[in-house]
Amino acid sequence: MDKVSSSLVDDPRSKDRLKAMADQPFWTSEPSALLQELGTSPQGLAQKEAEVRLTANGPNLLREKQKTGNLALLIGQFKSPLIIILLAAAALSAFLSDPTNAVIIITIVAISGLLGFWQERRAADAMVGLIAAVETKASVLRDGAEILVPLEEVVTGDILILNAGDIVPADSRLLKSKDLFVDEATLTGESYPAEKMEGELPTDTPLAKRSNSLFMGTHVVSGTAKAVVAATGKATEFGKVSERLETRGAETEFEAGIRQFGYMLMKITLVLVVSIFAINILLKNPLLDSFLFALALAVGLTPQLLPAIVSINLAHGAKRMAASKVIVKRLASIENFGSMNVLCADKTGTLTRSVIEMKAAIDSSGVPSQKVLLYAGLNSSFQSGFSNPIDEAIGKEAKLDLAKYAKLDEVPYDFIRKRLSILVRMEDGRHVMMTKGAFRNIMEVCGRAEDAPGSTINLDTARPQAEKKFQELSEQGFRVLGVSYKTSALI
Repeated sequence: MDKVSSSLVDDPRSKDRLKAMADQPFWTSEPSALLQELGTSPQGLAQKEAEVRLTANGPNLLREKQKTGNLALLIGQFKSPLIIILLAAAALSAFLSDPTNAVIIITIVAISGLLGFWQERRAADAMVGLIAAVETKASVLRDGAEILVPLEEVVTGDILILNAGDIVPADSRLLKSKDLFVDEATLTGESYPAEKMEGELPTDTPLAKRSNSLFMGTHVVSGTAKAVVAATGKATEFGKVSERLETRGAETEFEAGIRQFGYMLMKITLVLVVSIFAINILLKNPLLDSFLFALALAVGLTPQLLPAIVSINLAHGAKRMAASKVIVKRLASIENFGSMNVLCADKTGTLTRSVIEMKAAIDSSGVPSQKVLLYAGLNSSFQSGFSNPIDEAIGKEAKLDLAKYAKLDEVPYDFIRKRLSILVRMEDGRHVMMTKGAFRNIMEVCGRAEDAPGSTINLDTARPQAEKKFQELSEQGFRVLGVSYKTSALI
């Protein structure tokens, strides 16, 4: 494997390889040829080779991680026009042989700056710890074994193993897939998941039509896949878009207000100083005395305690929010938060416990049914796609001994069919296909309805009552799913 996974960095032919890849996009090559171009194999890279590539090409990030240094953060606390005015006032006080006033002003400015620095440094450190705690990882093949690595350590030539719910860490080419659907809305704007499958495509295939490729920033909705990484970081399609959209963080209203107030104060001070100096000259007062009087007036006009008062109040607000487990990254954002009239938030996990409970399992006539619970429980317990709260709630309610049953096959859930099918061998040897999904999508594929164990009627007869029950439960806020089944003969 090490021989196949030769380094793109150390290999003197690496430039020719990269040029060939640029001339022939990865979605046009045959898989075997692409693997050779990338210097990898179906078993993945060797760990040492991956480390070499990571060092040479850099992490798989759209933007390099830049930790704000303590000095830069400290200097940033003294950029306000108000602070600049106070520092100028301190310098004037020292020039006017008033060291006491100069020391007082500098002390106030220092306390204000240090308070802001201390709070923002703590918030930055807390954010680093939080990000590390929720670090997302990708499944890759290294030395022939499947391991988890941080997304930023994925390199060109890595073989990805993807399942429902996984984030695609880099631009990749499919090697193998089954019932694969990927949400590409971040790149294409399409609300429906795109179906993906192996194969070669023409060079001029537009991004939205590249059905054999996976792109960084998208995520797997359903199905499984094995893919080889062809581009990482800024070389990805998402990276190219990101570079064109880089913008500075917006200035908060509070910061804009302080800045405008500082500028206004500077203008007023300048006008008053010049005016008073000119009046003293017109009154034929001594030039030096007039100048010193104007400077003293400028010092007296500066609101020396204002920065300290602002910093202390914002720091106090940040402390109170920290007690409620809220991290304040920028002190100035507290004022914006307090100025809100309406706050919109996703209710799941914010206003609720983010826990789903199953209310009931009923048949088409609305009567509780153990058979519905059994089939729904087997469907939820045996599905191999993305683990979701609804299936967990159903499985918890059903409390099945899965050792009595055997899963034979599966058609994963996707956003076109909106249903999930599982083929199960029952205790008595019957093969039963159980399908669970959106109520109306289930109704579309059924011909009969079961209104009592073993008793079926034409679906058209049962439909009005079932639709009415569905409407009632939906209006009460319940999420209603449909369950259907098809049985084969005993074997």
